[in-house]
Amino acid sequence: MSALHPNSAPLSRRDRVYVFLAMLFVTLLVLTNIIGQKLFLWFDQTLTAGLITYPLTFLITDMVSEIYGKRRADRMVFMGFAMTLVMLAIVQISIALPASPIWASTIATNLNDGAAMQNAWLASFGVGGWLVTGSMCAYLAAQLTDNYLFHFWRRVTKGKHLWLRNNGSTMFSQLVDTFTVNSFLFYGAFGWEFVAGLKVMAVIYLFKLGIAAADTPLCYLGIYALRRYLSEPAQEPEA
Repeated sequence: MSALHPNSAPLSRRDRVYVFLAMLFVTLLVLTNIIGQKLFLWFDQTLTAGLITYPLTFLITDMVSEIYGKRRADRMVFMGFAMTLVMLAIVQISIALPASPIWASTIATNLNDGAAMQNAWLASFGVGGWLVTGSMCAYLAAQLTDNYLFHFWRRVTKGKHLWLRNNGSTMFSQLVDTFTVNSFLFYGAFGWEFVAGLKVMAVIYLFKLGIAAADTPLCYLGIYALRRYLSEPAQEPEA
């Protein structure tokens, strides 16, 4: 690389770590939109498999906020938004491609023709307009709220009590996310009654609260490990 670009300076260790965290964040976000189509039962309640990966994105934004500051955390959020749009566009192109009649014979399946495989593909990766709109609006609102509140609590506590800004920012931003995306889905797409939708949202939010509380030790561990690796003391991050 230096031979091709003699004037370019190599990335510092600090920048390389940021790039890695941003890549991990985008990967988890894109996976959320892919596996989120899978629904599973949890204590007789139907939840989305996206709950496996999406809460981890808030853990990463909190770590980036603590080490690199709000500006870089927001930049990572916008990168994730752009890459999700790219993923959704490519998936829609793949759905539009005509199915081959020999598709079913290439893999072990009980579907016996290309049309059936195409329907299965659409069921797995086809995303409705209400869900896309709701999830993208919820994502931006929740992640940017999380970054704002993290630094708000950091200023209020003068850099102390990491557990407070980690939980305080994530728990409120998850409320924003849950209400926004499920409002689009339940009331826009499904036409549910208001009270019925709120009951389901409450279950989903309680699940997210549990994950948010459980990731607090991971936040402490991750920030400690990053500071050790970067040889940085606890300090005020970049603006």
